[in-house]
Amino acid sequence: MKTDKPKSDFSGSNSSASISDKENSKLEKEETKIQEDRYRVLIEDVADGFYEVDLHGNFRFFNNALCRIFGYSKDEIQQRNFTEFMDEKNARIAYDAFNRTYRTGAGIVDIKWEIARKDGEKRHLEISANLISDEDGKSTGFRGIARDVTDRVLAGQALKESESCALELSQTSRRAERRYRAFLSFLPDPVFVFNMDHTVSYLNPAFEKVFGWTLEELEGKIIPSFVPDEMKEKTRLGIKQLFEEKALHGFETKRRTKDGRVLDIIIDGAIFFDIDNQPAGQVITLRDITREKRETSINQALFRIAGALHRYRGLDARLGFITKEVQNLMGVEGASVILLDEEKKEFFFREAKYDDGETGKKMKEIRFPVDKGVAGQVYRTGKPLVVPDTAKDPHFFGQVDEKSQYQTRSMLDVPIQIQDRLIGVLCAVNKKGAAFEQADIDLLAAIANYVALPIENASINEELKRSYQEVKSLNRAKDRVIHHLSHELKTPLSILSASMSILKKRLAGLEDHNWGTILDRAQRNLDRLLEMQYQIEDILREKDYKIYYMLSSLLDACSDELQVLVSESLEEKDIIDRLRQHIEKLFGPHDARSEEIRLDQFVAKQIQGLRARFAHRQCRVNVLISSPVPAVWIPRAVLAKIVDGLVRNAVENTPDSGIITVTVRSGEIGPEIEVRDSGIGISEENQRLLFDNYFTAYDTMQYSSRNPYDFGAGGKGFDLLRMKIFSERYHFELKMQSRRCGVIPGDADVCPGNMAECVHAGQTGDCLESGGTTVTVQFYPADRFQNK
Repeated sequence: MKTDKPKSDFSGSNSSASISDKENSKLEKEETKIQEDRYRVLIEDVADGFYEVDLHGNFRFFNNALCRIFGYSKDEIQQRNFTEFMDEKNARIAYDAFNRTYRTGAGIVDIKWEIARKDGEKRHLEISANLISDEDGKSTGFRGIARDVTDRVLAGQALKESESCALELSQTSRRAERRYRAFLSFLPDPVFVFNMDHTVSYLNPAFEKVFGWTLEELEGKIIPSFVPDEMKEKTRLGIKQLFEEKALHGFETKRRTKDGRVLDIIIDGAIFFDIDNQPAGQVITLRDITREKRETSINQALFRIAGALHRYRGLDARLGFITKEVQNLMGVEGASVILLDEEKKEFFFREAKYDDGETGKKMKEIRFPVDKGVAGQVYRTGKPLVVPDTAKDPHFFGQVDEKSQYQTRSMLDVPIQIQDRLIGVLCAVNKKGAAFEQADIDLLAAIANYVALPIENASINEELKRSYQEVKSLNRAKDRVIHHLSHELKTPLSILSASMSILKKRLAGLEDHNWGTILDRAQRNLDRLLEMQYQIEDILREKDYKIYYMLSSLLDACSDELQVLVSESLEEKDIIDRLRQHIEKLFGPHDARSEEIRLDQFVAKQIQGLRARFAHRQCRVNVLISSPVPAVWIPRAVLAKIVDGLVRNAVENTPDSGIITVTVRSGEIGPEIEVRDSGIGISEENQRLLFDNYFTAYDTMQYSSRNPYDFGAGGKGFDLLRMKIFSERYHFELKMQSRRCGVIPGDADVCPGNMAECVHAGQTGDCLESGGTTVTVQFYPADRFQNK
């Protein structure tokens, strides 16, 4: 600051002006001292090195921190070229970076150097560089910050060492202040200067970018709502430490932005002093580590999950662990794994964890179409989706909440993918005390990506175990199959053979003895059929089989042979005619033609005709018809066999005092017949085998040929299998659900046949609820086939 010398005269009339000049001079010196001290603190009291080099790369200015980083004294660095402190490779990297800055004029903040210290230790530096221009705009060199990032490079996941602004001691002139203000303006980290009353005197552009406030908004003011409530006590302790130690390094805390976001930051600060060595303010740098902490948290979570996943071999146990981790990490009320059923094009909740345990159980019973809900949108796009308010989101599928009796307010779904194939969705709902943020998306997506393959492997392992158990079950069932087929085939043939012997005795008195030759021929053919039965038994023991085609061929052969025998002999005898008619009815070929049949009328009439056959049983058979029911397109004889078989199997598996309910209604695809009984039920193992193999639901070792419709009667072991074959031929679907009675869980366990005689039941109602089977036949409407 320039002032004119005061003009004096001998009277001393200008004495007041002289005093004023002295005061101004003192104030100017004090202000200069504050500026010098402020920028000295910025330069010398920080951990990062500050440097200036000329266009040839020779050091012409640097601070003490740079000397510490390089391991050399000031005299050993001054005017030496930067290439002398590194190998040729790193020198080339540095040269290219400086050259790029020189050509473009744009600053660089991410130059990576590896230097060799005086003691031989290798250090990794992160360098920024900006072009220095003189007053004429001519480039004269480069200036920047050198930061030692060796620990971060070596540790990989360690948090960055606290950064400090490298501010250089201000020169006494205004030009020096402008120089350092320019230096602060290109720093990537926020910097601000506080007065002692905590009002703001300076903010750099990085502060404006990160926190949202401008210098014009805050100069001379206290930053509003800057410190979150939960951080105020920690901040008070930090300020106390700053004033006691005159500097603060690596102080981790949180600060709020103008738009209300809370950031994790590391503070480095120092006190600067006035000309009287009294504290004049604080210089503070803030490094935003929110992203770093989020990445560290994700890595730690994934590391913990990776370390624990191997302990959960089963799919359900593994998914339970994953959903529990998501709940804890994200602070949500519920988390679930929604898997895709590709065959049915449906989503289902394979695992769900909620604060309310009952909700999780209900969720696991829910299925919904693959094109519905937030999960459906994620399936279509393959991208995560946040729903901050389910009431306003068009993708939200409210039926899931209705079925589970749960209120979903907000949710986040991310895809679980194997390469380009989506296998499910990882879902988090109702974040506690906050909304879902990008950090939550990153975390849940990282978990989903990490656990996708383990989930797939566990699913495959589960399928393999199930297949192995089915093979074991089939192996155990082999003897039962062989014995049952042996009985089914051998018993009627033996009866025929015995009948031939009786017939031979009764015909012994006839004068024409030609019948003897005929009966001998018949006996030989019956023996041949028995031998064929034994051959089938041997084949079944050695290889897989298609029971329908094999038995069809055998029965066709049986029909043909017996027809020849009967037609050639004893045509006049009623017993032979009845035998021929019976075989023809059971096994002979039929030309079955489909026709339009009113299912409700047919079933009611058919069951009415069957009632006399099970009149000796004390079971109640109820028929419920829901009108109107569309007609079906099927041969009348086939439909009769279906109804007869369903009712007979229900009656034969239901003890006396039980209830069978036959319902005819319009279903999802067309007319339906449902037969529900309160019988002993079928075990899960046997249910899997019933339709895919020739297999009976009871132990063949206990087989006995009772009268039809008796409880536990033997006989028609082919009913369900025959229905399965009919379903393929006449295009209808069969579904079965069954629950085995809990007091007789094993196939060898015996039911007394009357609920009143069951020693385990206190009353009949107990038996009615303890087991039962429901078989549903789903037809398509007749008009689907009439025009074909």
